[in-house]
Amino acid sequence: MRTIAITSGKGGVGKTNISANIGIQMARRARRVVVFDADLGLANLDVVLGTPAQFTLQHILTGEKTLSQIVSEGPAGMRFIAGGSGVEALINLSGPQLERFLSELAELERTTDILIFDTGAGIDSNVMTFLQAADETLLICTPDPASMTDAYATAKSLWARRPDAVIRVVLNMVIDDAHAKAVFAKLRSITEQFLGKSLLFGGYVRHDPKAVEWIRKRKPFSLADPGSPASQDVCAVAASLLGVDFEPVKLTLADKLRSAFGFQYRQAS
Repeated sequence: MRTIAITSGKGGVGKTNISANIGIQMARRARRVVVFDADLGLANLDVVLGTPAQFTLQHILTGEKTLSQIVSEGPAGMRFIAGGSGVEALINLSGPQLERFLSELAELERTTDILIFDTGAGIDSNVMTFLQAADETLLICTPDPASMTDAYATAKSLWARRPDAVIRVVLNMVIDDAHAKAVFAKLRSITEQFLGKSLLFGGYVRHDPKAVEWIRKRKPFSLADPGSPASQDVCAVAASLLGVDFEPVKLTLADKLRSAFGFQYRQAS
């Protein structure tokens, strides 16, 4: 199973909408996709999808349900796991509870090709736990200087914890291809100069009033209006990700999360 964490340095850059639409487009390309709502501050993936979830992570933590029982069916064959108020408690699991969750996660791996973590924004330890455990990170950034500054801080923080992290930048709300590449070049130049690391270009999504309208209606824009600029762009990002050579690591996701949880515990001690 391939794991992708989608994050951003600051809120309000369209991260969850991009996560949802990328997941949908990957599922439409015959991949078994699960999007995991790992946003501690604003777990609203089911709202973005327009598909209310009956169960959330909270039902796992109370022992009412197993992980496989809370996976919901989303649009176009994509599945998702609603976070609710259970994300922070999940991060703080230990002992038998943690091992039970990781064991259930191993079951999910057998029925999933791609697991997408839709994380919160920023650089706190809850976000970094998921970024550390993922095979790669998609960093969503807009041309706004504050967004670029916070994207740099996120990359710096992740590389400090995991020097081999693969970080792809997806520019959102850009004018066109040239605009996206100019913004990316500036961000990459800064990381190379001050961190000695290189970001990868993951694509872009143009500013699109039609997509904004569909978002307000709580409908995934790439399904509601496939011909719109934003829909075409998010399809291109999904296709590009699927076309990237992927070499799975030997550790399971459960092993990587166990390690990441342990890192957070040591930091807090």
